[in-house]
Amino acid sequence: MSSSINRRTWLAAVSAGAAAPRGAYASPLAGSEPAFKFCLNTATIRGQNLKIVAELEIAAKAGYDGFEPWVDRIDQYVKEGGSLKDLGKRARDSGVSIEDAIGFAPWIVDDAERRRKGLDDAKRIMGMLQELGCTRLAAPPAGANDQRSAAIPMLTMAERYGALCKLGEEMGITPLAEHWGHSKNMSRLGEAVLVALESGHRNASVLPDVYHLYKGGSEFAGIKLLGQATAGIFHMNDYPAKPRAEIRDEHRIYPGDGVAPLKELLRDLRAIGFRGMLSLELFNREYWKQDPLEVAKTGLAKMKAVASM
Repeated sequence: MSSSINRRTWLAAVSAGAAAPRGAYASPLAGSEPAFKFCLNTATIRGQNLKIVAELEIAAKAGYDGFEPWVDRIDQYVKEGGSLKDLGKRARDSGVSIEDAIGFAPWIVDDAERRRKGLDDAKRIMGMLQELGCTRLAAPPAGANDQRSAAIPMLTMAERYGALCKLGEEMGITPLAEHWGHSKNMSRLGEAVLVALESGHRNASVLPDVYHLYKGGSEFAGIKLLGQATAGIFHMNDYPAKPRAEIRDEHRIYPGDGVAPLKELLRDLRAIGFRGMLSLELFNREYWKQDPLEVAKTGLAKMKAVASM
């Protein structure tokens, strides 16, 4: 290929990157590779005990494309008389999309009555998300995660996740099978993928997380096999050089500040055509002591820096 053609290709890529919206990122050498967008999971500033409107304002001021709130904050807002439709409009007016919500309805548990109540709670939460204009709900193995929990057969988990997906389809919400590295059930990415694959539901999707990949023992190389299994959200964080058995949520640090193979991970995400949000999810207690807007800005800058590698 001639140098002039190379130069024209590079210039065209730079122009495309310059036109990218808000926090979207595409490498100037990426050609047709998809851009990443950036989302704030409010766990990152959860320790500051802000209300959801303030969390949303911080996401917008910091320059994020997306917002990933926790359900308890939504519940608090409703309890205090807030209008979910107004909150959804506030998000749209600020240029921030509500991408997902983090809830813990126990859809996976063995106890039939508890599972029924879990689905009822999931339906209640999905009703709130409809009003917000949010179309996704995280579905981790809540209630079946600690070491006292019984091991649930994989196909049984898949059947139960399928029931949650069926409920979501009726309400226009996609539940995301989220692996938890510390969980007795669905701790590995491959297990979450199997649960989604064998659920029998066309909307089945998974929600991967950098920290949980390491904690649960998943190999990062498996990312390149995901393809359409992701629904457009990937939880971003980093971790220090600690053994898996010792590392905990509170050890999560800004992307690029630890030892996670983020460069390779993002390369593989590009290769499978991932076009979704990199959502910053941290539980670092030191960050919780700091100004929440500065934490959000720092996290976004570090995600963009990692995405440029």
